[in-house]
Amino acid sequence: MTRLTARFWVDAYLVRLRLLDIPAFVTAHGDDTGGAVLVKVNTLDGQARVLQRSFDLGSNAQVWAELVSGSEQDADASIQRQKSFDPDLWVLEVEDRLGRHLLDEPGLA
Repeated sequence: MTRLTARFWVDAYLVRLRLLDIPAFVTAHGDDTGGAVLVKVNTLDGQARVLQRSFDLGSNAQVWAELVSGSEQDADASIQRQKSFDPDLWVLEVEDRLGRHLLDEPGLA
């Protein structure tokens, strides 16, 4: 099975968000072909969640797992730690008061 490049996935994800008027930004541009992706969901009230792609052994599938949830400062600190040992990391910030991120929708889940 052919894998999508990180850049292709990020571009498609940003388009899906824009179609629903959900603002999103690339805050760290990782490796175009194989960089990991973190998604920070900022609810604009001082709170945020950071999601990362991981493998679920129970379902034998890739899932979006919560890396950290809490204050925006805690989320940013977690992202900085991840970036310190992964220079190929992509970081996307989604800003939505309702916390929508679309990662549970078909094609993104």
